[in-house]
Amino acid sequence: MTSPPAKPRSPFREEELGPIPRRRWVIACVLGLGVLINYFDRVNISVSQDALHAAFGINAVQFGYLLSAYSWTYAALQLPCGVLLDRFGVKLVGRVSTLLWSVASFGAAAAAGVGSFFAARLLLGVGEAPTFPGNSKAVGYWFPSHERSLATAIFDAASKFGPAVGVPLLGLLLIHFGWRWSFAATGILSFLYFLLFYWLYRNPSEDRSLTANEREFIVRGGAQAEGHGNIRQSSSLAYLLRQRKVQGLVLGFAAYNYTFYLLLTWLPSYLSSALHVNLLHSVLYSSVPWLFATFTDFFIGGWLVNALIHRGRDASLVRQCVLVGGTAFGLGILGAARAHTPSSALFWISVSLGGLAAAAPVGWSIPSLIAPEGSVGALGGILNFGNQLSAIVAPIVTGYVVAATQSFAWAFVVATAFLLAGIGGYVFWLGRIEAIPEPISTDPMSSESN
Repeated sequence: MTSPPAKPRSPFREEELGPIPRRRWVIACVLGLGVLINYFDRVNISVSQDALHAAFGINAVQFGYLLSAYSWTYAALQLPCGVLLDRFGVKLVGRVSTLLWSVASFGAAAAAGVGSFFAARLLLGVGEAPTFPGNSKAVGYWFPSHERSLATAIFDAASKFGPAVGVPLLGLLLIHFGWRWSFAATGILSFLYFLLFYWLYRNPSEDRSLTANEREFIVRGGAQAEGHGNIRQSSSLAYLLRQRKVQGLVLGFAAYNYTFYLLLTWLPSYLSSALHVNLLHSVLYSSVPWLFATFTDFFIGGWLVNALIHRGRDASLVRQCVLVGGTAFGLGILGAARAHTPSSALFWISVSLGGLAAAAPVGWSIPSLIAPEGSVGALGGILNFGNQLSAIVAPIVTGYVVAATQSFAWAFVVATAFLLAGIGGYVFWLGRIEAIPEPISTDPMSSESN
């Protein structure tokens, strides 16, 4: 005998529940801190070109491959990580991954040659692979739908604040103590974060610090149901990949990530080689566009989107406007192709990164808004797999283009073309941001699974 379907919870006003504690925001900050340290690990190599050339004798093309090595394993594991997150949950997968990425940072610091350094970067990709799909899934558990953009912005803004703070700090460490100590420092920070995550992160149903009022607020606000995915309740990767909404979202976000990783990995080298800024000033100047991107990420992609939806604006329209508009501002990267001074280059790069950063938390909130039940991790994995294909290609293509043309201009033109394709994906394929229909089950027992 089948049980009747659960009735949807009725709309409610927050004041009906009385004062709502903010345990969920503590969790969001923990996730954000993890991303911040992730990006310290990622940008460490971007300021180390001259040091690694002196240590291992690498050229620009080889440096491009080293820059992208992290993304090889990161990309390869996105789809498996999505499935593992749906099967085993954020807590267990997150604990294993944070331990692995701290080991990888220490491995890079101890590398005896290019081969062992490359292997350490591959291991870093393994460790950090679950971070973004896991965070997206955790936000779906911990936040009502109308707060999800702001919660996502907390950890996504950290991906911009990480380079803003990490590049100058790690650059100064490298200048004064050598490149090995800059990698050892990120290893220490990563291990401390592992201890913090192990101590603090739980799902809402397991968290003893979560009050009944706040739990009710989260659930009635449309939070994702907890539970491990299984064949009956989660949609297959093949089903998700066939959906036009998924295809449009992946294309748009891959375009974003191409420009993001071009700048994340090559910006200090661009300033020093193309605009003749010394290493110290290049790592300091590099922080300017990343600080601006942190601001637009949090206040436009997070706070403004949250505020407009909270005031009753059409949630899909608000998110789509910021997603498309922010990506359109990303086309400012083309202005950097014609820049001849550091101030002009930083202006256009700031416009580009600022726009892309505003769109990013909206994009990361979409898997928890459109995925069929039990499939948020899988959809997050698909999304980040597309992202990381771009992260692999961008540093390598840029290395070849710079080596062939002795200029970054054509590298910025390639990024512009990709962004135009991404805008088309958002407008014509993703369309309205609403739930993907559940797949039609062919399992004769599925009618009794409830």
